[in-house]
Amino acid sequence: MSKPAKGPRAPDDKMTIGELARRTGMTIRNIRAHQTRGLLPPPEVHGRTGYYGEAHVARIELTREMQAEGLNLEAIRRVLESTGGSSQEIIDFARAVRAPFEDETPEIFELAELASVWKVDEVDPKLIARSEKLGVLRQLPDGKIEAISPRLHQAGVALIALGVSPEAALLTADKLRRNAEGAARAYVDLFVKEIWEPFDRAGRPEEDWPKVREALDGMLPLASDALLAMFQITMGEATEKAAEQTLRNAAKPVKKRRSAKAEKPRSAGKRRRR
Repeated sequence: MSKPAKGPRAPDDKMTIGELARRTGMTIRNIRAHQTRGLLPPPEVHGRTGYYGEAHVARIELTREMQAEGLNLEAIRRVLESTGGSSQEIIDFARAVRAPFEDETPEIFELAELASVWKVDEVDPKLIARSEKLGVLRQLPDGKIEAISPRLHQAGVALIALGVSPEAALLTADKLRRNAEGAARAYVDLFVKEIWEPFDRAGRPEEDWPKVREALDGMLPLASDALLAMFQITMGEATEKAAEQTLRNAAKPVKKRRSAKAEKPRSAGKRRRR
């Protein structure tokens, strides 16, 4: 009995559309729809069979990430089209732009645990709401609280341990965020004006994508280092000024407070009745 003929063997590191569907969790129909919309490059054809590679997997994952950020498929198509197609460097750059600056693992607290570290009998729901607005905490569906940045939360807890109220610690975090937003914007504007815009005016040459990515990767830690260094300078200046003012106030003679029991002077226009 003759054996059934086998199909052509897939080239190394390549997969059929069915294998791509299983790898990405998409249906074959949706993969073809992505190709029709211009979201996915065409396959590499060998004989009569189309084969897909890691670049196709990466493009599908990037499309999903962009969708999760609220972009519709047409907007994603325009973004991908403007960047010139299927370059892996483009995909890596897009991921680098969207990657978190620092990746902390959030911590989960019961409300009772949070009340304990905040040194209060009960956590004020208004404080939780304000913390969520600042992006410091997040209330989960089961009622637990997620500390998005454990380091920032620990800094607040340390302030509370020193005698600062949770309200004052949160107010300080609010002020810090507003100042940090200005610093972040300064570095983003610097990257756009000095790196991206010249690259864009040059037509985004394929060979320069790695340089742009390298500049982006290099600026992130530099921004952090520069912000910390500038904070140390300004903190030193602020504490020095505060210390000088405190010493001046301490050198002034202390005014004696009048006793609360001291008799108040009678009004000249009134007489005490006998």
